Amino acid sequence: MSVGSPFSCILWDVDGTLVDASDGILRRLTITLEHFGLPAPTRAELVHWIGPPLYESFQHHAGMTPDGATDAVTFYRALGKADGYTTDVKLYPGVKQIVDDLAAAGIPQGTASSKPENQVQALMLHFDLAEHMTAITGATPDEKTLATKADIVAEALRRMRAAGVDTSRPVLIGDRHHDVDGATANGVPVIFVRWGFSWPHEAEGAQAVVDNADELHALLLVDSDA
Repeated sequence: MSVGSPFSCILWDVDGTLVDASDGILRRLTITLEHFGLPAPTRAELVHWIGPPLYESFQHHAGMTPDGATDAVTFYRALGKADGYTTDVKLYPGVKQIVDDLAAAGIPQGTASSKPENQVQALMLHFDLAEHMTAITGATPDEKTLATKADIVAEALRRMRAAGVDTSRPVLIGDRHHDVDGATANGVPVIFVRWGFSWPHEAEGAQAVVDNADELHALLLVDSDA
């Protein structure tokens, strides 16, 4: 049996899609917000924080000024650097097998993440996924120069093309509304995963919605002899 994909390349969101970093994010957010004299979020409120750029979230959800948000991001990132970026992070069940199977089938893959790119690189190396990623794309450290999902997806596609990848039929795997919006701005369809941190309505506009890794696997890899 020959296995292929209906897509010419796969772009992966990271937080909430490939990895669950919620324990570490909650701990660092608590320390950061308390440092700036603000109330810490509850675990239920993490849905507001995980996914979008923190520079925006500190303004929208904590009421900080742009300058204050810049200081908060710097403080938060220093905590993450001290942790080593992979502390309290785990892969979602079944996703590594999908990445491995896509690689075995010769389907190019890359990341398109709102996390700072150095953190994405550290995570991909830690979980032995880096070797399967043609391009590892994330946000710039300040989360302002390259930060919107639309710009990150565009940059990921540019890097994939520069590496010789056929980007005529791409797909983004993500778990938040900004994944859908950012991909759509680039003409990229989205497969929305429900195991991350999202509200039900955030899947609106996605090409497909999946609840588990088996369902995602079935959409990404098919019997090409059939």
